[in-house]
Amino acid sequence: MNSRVRIGTRGSALALWQARWVQTRLQSIGIKSELVPIESSGDQQLQKPLYQMGVQGIFTKELDTALLTKEVDLVVHSMKDVPTQLPEGIALAFVPQRGPHADVFIPNRPDWEKEGSTIATSSLRRAAQWRYAYPTHCITDIRGNVPTRLKKLSESNAHGTIMAQAGLERLDMLPSNAITLDWMVPAPAQGAILVTGLASKPELLSALHKLNDAETAICVEQERSFLRTLEGGCTAPIGAHATIKGDVLYFKGCVTHKEGKEQLLFEEEFDVAEENIGRIAAEQLLERGAKKLIDG
Repeated sequence: MNSRVRIGTRGSALALWQARWVQTRLQSIGIKSELVPIESSGDQQLQKPLYQMGVQGIFTKELDTALLTKEVDLVVHSMKDVPTQLPEGIALAFVPQRGPHADVFIPNRPDWEKEGSTIATSSLRRAAQWRYAYPTHCITDIRGNVPTRLKKLSESNAHGTIMAQAGLERLDMLPSNAITLDWMVPAPAQGAILVTGLASKPELLSALHKLNDAETAICVEQERSFLRTLEGGCTAPIGAHATIKGDVLYFKGCVTHKEGKEQLLFEEEFDVAEENIGRIAAEQLLERGAKKLIDG
């Protein structure tokens, strides 16, 4: 493959880090590439909370368009931002090994655990799970990329914020006082990167498949199947995480009322060869009333 592969990416610091990291993976198999930054509507509309935008794919649709119009050959996404159904004509190229999956809490004041504390997040899932754990706390919106949110937090009266560990670590911006939220169920595919290409370019897709991490790909597919079955977008109060040890896949999924009034939790072990784990988990929660919680 002599010509350079054009990689579409959002222009944020984290997105560029991820795209450059993917470049090194391509280089390892002899594929040269260049980055093509593309602004997304999600980045442009910083004044609106994510859950008020009312659309799936707010961080991906411009990148998908650039791919379909052949302005770029590949696109790098944070997988948790990608709708569970890829647009027609777009195919999965590879999913590299996942980074940290957890959410972390970044305190801004030492008394953050007191009643009535204010926690900053624009994620409906994080807000719902936090309210469930801390029913007396208030939630305030905070938007922007990783450096912007950290700056906004430091200049605010909020007691702290919740962010993805992966993004903070990738940018070497994880504060020393960050607290890993082991009890919070992350967004489906959190910490994972997705690289997509055109279905009409099977030669390129085939060349890139060797970069796929099979274990990560299985886990995120089950998490996204859980989300798809529940018919929730990336703004829904739905969490899911899968891990594999030997021949066992451990799956954890949850749906939380947006005000934190109730939470439905699913935890079970499966044979890793089972193909419908996410769907099975989601259907069990739907039988227990998950739809009512999602609709709020």
